[in-house]
Amino acid sequence: MGASTEVSVQEGYERWAPSYPDVPGNPLMRAEQELMLQHWPQVAGRRTLDLACGSGRYSRLLREGGAAAVIALDASPGMLRRVAGVGRVCASLSRLPFAAGSFDVIVCGLAVGHEPDIGTWMSEIARVLAPRGTFLYSDFHPDAARAGLIRSFTDGQRRTYTLPHHAHDLGAARAAAGTAGLSITVAQEVRVGIELTEPFEHSESFYRRWHGLPLVLVVRAEKA
Repeated sequence: MGASTEVSVQEGYERWAPSYPDVPGNPLMRAEQELMLQHWPQVAGRRTLDLACGSGRYSRLLREGGAAAVIALDASPGMLRRVAGVGRVCASLSRLPFAAGSFDVIVCGLAVGHEPDIGTWMSEIARVLAPRGTFLYSDFHPDAARAGLIRSFTDGQRRTYTLPHHAHDLGAARAAAGTAGLSITVAQEVRVGIELTEPFEHSESFYRRWHGLPLVLVVRAEKA
């Protein structure tokens, strides 16, 4: 396999869309989803948004949970074509085409690191979130980025691409949430060898080298 090629977020996900799994496709995604589900809000009868939906794994869980409405939003048309059974919207994560207070629950998996300005992103979420609404998101942990781990994927032709990533630590998230009128009530990590323990190829050396390193941050915030 050749060297990794750097691409924009838009190009990367369009290339990845045909082979992107519609269930958690690796041990890290399974550990991320398990932690998200530990803090999953009540969605039955509520208006919900799956922000940066990808192939729709969280949209499916929202629908199965009895949400009154599920909207899946992504900037990638290719990804949206993978999503079925819910409303689909192609738009930017930081410019949401919805009226204020449109949703009772917003979830977002592993996407905020693609946004350069967490303040703008958080303000848009707060704007479209209804009073007493819940926002739950995960992101690749800034400590992992600082350790030199990169966001990359391999497409169906086994070509490897690297995506841009902006590290937003918890302090920045708290400040952005507070400015936007949200209160962070949960902040937990997926750490190597602790929450992430599933074996995979060469996992022994990976766990030995990176033991305790946080790879994913899961945050839950509430609107007053």
